[in-house]
Amino acid sequence: MFDIDAIRQDFPALTQHGDTERVYFDSAATAHKPRCVIDTLTRFYSQENANVHRGAHQLSQQATSRYERARQQVAEFIGCQHNELVWTKGATEAINLVAYGLTAQLQPKDVILITELEHHANIVPWQQLAKRTGATLMAVPVTPAGLLDTAQAEQMIAQYRPKVFALAHVSNALGNINPVKVLLCQAKQQGAWTLVDGAQSLLHLRPQMADLGCDFFVFSAHKCLGPTGLGGLFGRFSCLQQLDVFQTGGEMVAKVRIEHTEFNPPPSKFETGTPNISGVLGFAAAIEYLNNLDSAALAAHERSLMQYLVAQLSDIESVSLLGDMQHNVGTVSFYVQSEHPYDIATLLDMEGIALRHGHHCAQPLMHALGVNGTVRVSLAFYNTFAEIDHFISALRNTLEMMAP
Repeated sequence: MFDIDAIRQDFPALTQHGDTERVYFDSAATAHKPRCVIDTLTRFYSQENANVHRGAHQLSQQATSRYERARQQVAEFIGCQHNELVWTKGATEAINLVAYGLTAQLQPKDVILITELEHHANIVPWQQLAKRTGATLMAVPVTPAGLLDTAQAEQMIAQYRPKVFALAHVSNALGNINPVKVLLCQAKQQGAWTLVDGAQSLLHLRPQMADLGCDFFVFSAHKCLGPTGLGGLFGRFSCLQQLDVFQTGGEMVAKVRIEHTEFNPPPSKFETGTPNISGVLGFAAAIEYLNNLDSAALAAHERSLMQYLVAQLSDIESVSLLGDMQHNVGTVSFYVQSEHPYDIATLLDMEGIALRHGHHCAQPLMHALGVNGTVRVSLAFYNTFAEIDHFISALRNTLEMMAP
């Protein structure tokens, strides 16, 4: 049974009441944290604080054990081996790690293929890789409605035989669930290195690495109930072995001499310096929390919320929706002709609605769609139908206020 009232009690940020009722519809930017995550962070710094992999004393040994156990927990959650999971500062750093690490694998005139749906974090690192290597960066277009043009994707994969194919599992701006499995399979048949940006899919879809079939998968902990400042990179072990090191220093080395350094094998090879120990432990607590929920009931609740939201927005004549409303994780973007998204979002904030406006770090997508930005509503399983009702009422009031 999915008890939404009980679940909301697990999130302190949802149970604070002031003069204005607050509705949090910005989970695609960062998800709220359950109490168990907050308690884990507090306990580590107040009772367990020690560095990992560096001490013979008991506190360090215990911290190391918990830290590596957390790696195993997260690896099991995404269906990979513990030595295929690299900790990073976030999804952005993970993509940069891969893009830099592939430099020696590319030659001039090779093609790097992305899509117009991508977050800037899955565009700019590939631009830099193209500049370093002389490769050509190309992007699969979107349709006027904001869907990935899969026919064009298949044609471009077959025609250009990309050396690298990187795409989002879910669009951060529109919430579309992209058909990554079939496209990855086709790209792999052409010999491409494949990367999936899973920042927006981990919480909602719980993807399994063997099922996706990608070489690399990146995610951010804070978008999946965990702390900020932590992300992860899944890489097939054979692929991680072929990447050049991204950053160098302590911890990732096996032997150092003035003339030469030998690096540890993955994942340690890519984890230099003192890691975000508390963040890793907090993220493991978030994963344990999710594992204790009924995932089928959670997904059904999110689908129902999404369908209800779309139906309510569709009843407002001046609102134009963008993206795929059928295959979506619960992130809905819309615009109102002649009204700036900033103005709408600001007035909604005065009504207690927290959401995102602008280009959502996806300027090429907005340019392709011919809009200067959108208002984005991003739901999570802790949201309610009553919150949607409050939002729709506030939106109607806002649009009436803005009408000439």
